[in-house]
Amino acid sequence: MRAFLETYFDPTNLRLSVPQVWAGFKTNLEMMAIAEAFVLVLALTLAIVRGLPGRAASPVRALAVLYTDVFRGVPLILVALMLGFGLPQLDAGWISSRPFLVYGVAALVLVYTAYVTEVYRAGIESVHPSQRMAARSLGLTYAQALRYVVLPQAIRRVVPPLLNDFIGLQKDTAIITVIGVVEALNLSQQFSTDYGSFTGYTVAALFFIFLTIPLARFTDHLIAERERRERALAM
Repeated sequence: MRAFLETYFDPTNLRLSVPQVWAGFKTNLEMMAIAEAFVLVLALTLAIVRGLPGRAASPVRALAVLYTDVFRGVPLILVALMLGFGLPQLDAGWISSRPFLVYGVAALVLVYTAYVTEVYRAGIESVHPSQRMAARSLGLTYAQALRYVVLPQAIRRVVPPLLNDFIGLQKDTAIITVIGVVEALNLSQQFSTDYGSFTGYTVAALFFIFLTIPLARFTDHLIAERERRERALAM
């Protein structure tokens, strides 16, 4: 037991590792914030494309389906490696002064957009078709019915699962360390090498836990509120 505590919870190493790991964790937060902003917009766009009616829209619907199928099937770590080590071979270093951060965020966006697209699509399909037909009968176009009738209801319904996906996204930012991004896992590994202690990993884990728990509890609160409203409407 003593050896376990000294390995993972040594007080001196805890104190020493916090500033170093926190410096990396700020990069995790940056990647999470940027990726979430892109995912929210791109996934909603793809979900709308997948629901476009008519034969003329079938090619773009097929492309949207292909995208979600491909990027839900490919592991995030593989996408990160393909972008992080493949794009530099294409002389894409002009992308940014921090190219590997860009590649890491791009990998997160590509993969999580596919998952969140399906969340949005489920929300859109959960709105009864009669509401769309009623909106059209009042003279609204398809786009207006989608904007003013369908999407407001669909987005409210999918907020809890969206938050669950973003909890996964913020944890998966640690995977981006495989392409050389200096973030919490990378710096905790450096601390472990320098000091011969795994306490840095413990600190990194605590940072992720402290971020995840409030999001998880907020998600539970939203689910409970939705269930309470549904029970009230059913009475």
